[in-house]
Formats: sequence, C-alpha cells, structure tokens
Amino acid sequence: MSFNFINSFLEEVGDVSRFTIRFFIELFKTRFEFKEFLRQCFYIGNKSIGLVIITAFIMGLVITIQSRPTLVDFGAEAWLPKMVSVSLIREIAPVITALICAGKIGSGIGAELGSMKVTEQIDAMDVSGTNPYNYLVVTRVMATTLMIPFLVILADTVSLYGAYLGANIHGVVSWDLFWNQVFDTIVYSDITPSILKTYFFGFFIGIIGCYKGFNSKKGTEGVGQSANSAVVISSLLVFIIDLLAVQITDVLNIN
Repeated sequence: MSFNFINSFLEEVGDVSRFTIRFFIELFKTRFEFKEFLRQCFYIGNKSIGLVIITAFIMGLVITIQSRPTLVDFGAEAWLPKMVSVSLIREIAPVITALICAGKIGSGIGAELGSMKVTEQIDAMDVSGTNPYNYLVVTRVMATTLMIPFLVILADTVSLYGAYLGANIHGVVSWDLFWNQVFDTIVYSDITPSILKTYFFGFFIGIIGCYKGFNSKKGTEGVGQSANSAVVISSLLVFIIDLLAVQITDVLNIN
C-alpha cells in the first residue's frame, strides 16, 4: 500500500513538473493571448475583491480584539498596533488571502477546464488549429500570478483598518497615533518578502488548477475530483512555500 502511494505521488510530481516546464516553453515560444489574459485578470481579480475585503476586515478586527487582553496583562497595551501590524503584513494576510484564492480561484479553474476536457472542447480546439494550452493554461496562470499579489496588498490595507477599529473597541487610539506606530514598525524587510512570496502563491495556484482541470477524467465525476484536488494541493503548497519563504528570510536577515 505504501509503495503504491509513493509511486503515485512521484508520478504526480513528475506530471506536474512536465506541465510546468511546458508552461514556460509555451509562454516564450507562442503568441501570447493578451485579450484572454485580461479577461482572466478581471475574473480572478475583480470577482474576488469582495470576498477578500470582507475576510481581511474581519481578520484584522478579530486578531486585534483577541490580542489585546494578553498585552493588557503584561502592561504592554501600547504595543498593540505594532504587534498586530507586523503579524498581519508578514504572515496572516498573505497566507489567508492565498488560501481564499486557492479555494475560490483554484477550484474554479479546475472545474472550468475539467468541464471543457470531459466535454471534449479542449480536443476540439486542438483539432481546429488553436493551441488550447496557450489559450487556456498560460493566460490563467499568468493572471493568477499577477492578480493575487494585488489582492494581498488590498487585504493588508483593509486588515490594518480593521485592526484600527478593533483597537478602539475597548480603548481609545487616535488615527494618527495608530498609523504612526504602524509605519514606524513596518520596514521593507517585512513588506518585500511578504509580497514576493505571493507571486509564487499565485503561480502554483494557477498551475495546479490548470493541471487538474486539463487532465480531468471519468466524466462529470472527474470534474468534481479535479476541483477538489486543486484546492487541497494548492492550499498545501501555500503552506510549504510560506515555510520556505520564512526560512530563507530568516537566513538572509541573520547574514
């Protein structure tokens, strides 16, 4: 049983690797479908803004409310804006936003391409002379790679505003004092790694969603499996990438 699992896992890794290599070959080799890319940017970015804003606002509000009692016990309530802002910018807002995108965007891509696969629309595009990989995969992966960092920046801003409101529920913190403490605490070494890793989040969310949809099988049942596995694998990769980013950043800061 364990041998079969390891064998299946290694085969899956190899297939995803070949799929990723083909992406870079198609990206630089064939004509880029710019109109489809813009349409996917609108779908991925604009259609996700509402969910990201609501989640980020509640996230900043709740984390601030939950953190305040602990700081009060140690007489460090004045550190609340600093602590919350660093936590949100470095880790919480990028990771939670990426997980939301993995669930919403990754499953959507997997289901959409899976439906096209099982209904033979992809085969029809190939027969008609259109490059389905370039049109369907390259545009979607590029759109997720570009738009998820923008969504994370939006989530950072909204979550900090939620944190400001949370700080004023049981206390009084002026607008100027809150933002002065935030900007005095956050430095480029906090912002740059948190934004750079979101490009990798977006890339792998797009790649996994497209891979699962592009290789969907077993009819309509396979479409559901593709969407489900795209979410699971994308979410797992988000955590793995975040772990690697934290380790790399820690090493660079030490050196």
